[in-house]
Amino acid sequence: MHHPRCRTAQEYSEKHIPGAINIANESIGTEVISELPDKDQLILVYCRSGNRSKQASEKLVKLGYTNIIEIGGINSWHGETVTGARPKAQILAML
Repeated sequence: MHHPRCRTAQEYSEKHIPGAINIANESIGTEVISELPDKDQLILVYCRSGNRSKQASEKLVKLGYTNIIEIGGINSWHGETVTGARPKAQILAML
């Protein structure tokens, strides 16, 4: 299961769900996303307030991803969060 975060690198650094990868909404286009090779895996999509995650979820569905759950914004997330950027070697995408 992946938690793509459709936010800027600064927003990601300020607060994100542990294990989330950062894929900017603007970078989702017409090509398969290398960080998300399995189109049938569970993918939870979120951003800061919920607007970009909705847009990103719609784009992922158009790309053929089949198991997308848009969970809205981290501002309303009640689970664990962390701050800071992980070393690049461990980040699938930091955009």
